[in-house]
Amino acid sequence: MAGTRINEDYPDEAEPLAEGLEVPNYHYRCKACGYDFTKHQDFNDEPIHVCPVCGKEEVRKVYSAVPISFKGSGFYRTDSGK
Repeated sequence: MAGTRINEDYPDEAEPLAEGLEVPNYHYRCKACGYDFTKHQDFNDEPIHVCPVCGKEEVRKVYSAVPISFKGSGFYRTDSGK
């Protein structure tokens, strides 16, 4: 199943990825101006440090919680731990 990526020239428009080319999108935020953006990057690409809006080297990756679901026994303190 193909995903989508952000078109760097038009960041509000997502374009489909070709099958087998699914690499991560990284979310960045500039600490200087507050600009939020997503960048389609390969695992080996260097992180972005310069803001595309204000030009300052204040860009940091934004990490968010991963949606996971624990099912079955053994995940809760109240489980018997068999």
